Amino acid sequence: MILIGLKLSVVLVLLFGLTRHSVDGICSVEHCTDSKRCVLSDDQRRCKCAMGYYSDQCDKNAHIKVMCGRDYIAIRAVEDFFKYHNVPLESLHLPNKSCGAQREVIDDVPFYISRISKDKYVTCGGKPLEKNLTHISYTLSLLSDPQVSGNIIRDPVIKMAYTCVYPYMRRVSLPFPVVPFSSEKVMRVDELDATIQMMLYTDHTYTKAFSSAPTIELRDKVYVEVTVTEPADFFLLRVNECWATPSPQPNTTEGSVHTLLLNGCVNDRTVSFLNASTGQSGHNGESSTVRYSFDMFRFTAEPHNLYLHCTVQLCEPDDHKSCTPNCNSISKREAVRADPVQGLLSYGPIKIEIPERSLSSILMTVVLPVACVWTVGFFLIILITVAKAGSRRLAQMED
Repeated sequence: MILIGLKLSVVLVLLFGLTRHSVDGICSVEHCTDSKRCVLSDDQRRCKCAMGYYSDQCDKNAHIKVMCGRDYIAIRAVEDFFKYHNVPLESLHLPNKSCGAQREVIDDVPFYISRISKDKYVTCGGKPLEKNLTHISYTLSLLSDPQVSGNIIRDPVIKMAYTCVYPYMRRVSLPFPVVPFSSEKVMRVDELDATIQMMLYTDHTYTKAFSSAPTIELRDKVYVEVTVTEPADFFLLRVNECWATPSPQPNTTEGSVHTLLLNGCVNDRTVSFLNASTGQSGHNGESSTVRYSFDMFRFTAEPHNLYLHCTVQLCEPDDHKSCTPNCNSISKREAVRADPVQGLLSYGPIKIEIPERSLSSILMTVVLPVACVWTVGFFLIILITVAKAGSRRLAQMED
């Protein structure tokens, strides 16, 4: 198996393998000295070129390459390889002869290539899909028709059997309901099932999830958990982006948007990751569960309720590189693969609790102070009046 990377953040990588290749090339026994290029028979009287090589001395590389794209499967080899075996382009095809090969020139080198979309896999004669807990396999064969001369066939028939092995989960799209206790949904993806869940918890212990739309005060901590529930503890999970909107639509162009996580990195100063095992400070993409918290806020415009949206990426257990965001880069955009394939989770509404003052509080803070001012003023007037009356009476007595 050879590991290659696709332009995805679907976090994701692809596996592909060339499982069988049987071409009986003409091989010169006296020159068969390199076991990597040619293989001798048990009686040492015959030899054939090893996979990927050809010519009488097996010293030419056919540059056979299998390409496993997100939506296509392909195999190619240099044109000279087929000409050496007297195999014309029009005789090459997949098990269904309507799925032929084409000639392409790449970097001034001509190739014969067979490329089909995954939608045509069954139509072109692909073998039944093989799948297990971790992978799904697509297997095809590129064949050549025998070249008949009169009533004999002298040239070998080419058969290249190749397999693309894709990770269990390649694409997720999870339109989760807004009520947390039913926020789990199973999606069928490439004939396989996977489950991801996003929930909010009442405190830092992550022991009690909200059982209905939560109401949280401004500046209080919001505790978020995103986890792969099935299969449990297998994949690595990376949360790529999280943002809040005042409406349920994640891609709304109306109203405000506040970004909490960007390219797997903190984009809000109040955000902090927590380790799911220890409860201490943690990192994004280190396990099948991602936990983080942020301080509650609200938008200036109505409505004040929030909806939280996150895009996620699954990685194989040993693929820590794809799931670990590079948050030290000057440009965070450089840390993400191009054209990421991601799943979307949405949660909400999250209601903002704005304390309302009671009537008694208003009376205490507004009416009472005013009443006190009036009372003090009244007594001052009385004192002034009494003082003036006393002064007049004193003057009269002196006269």
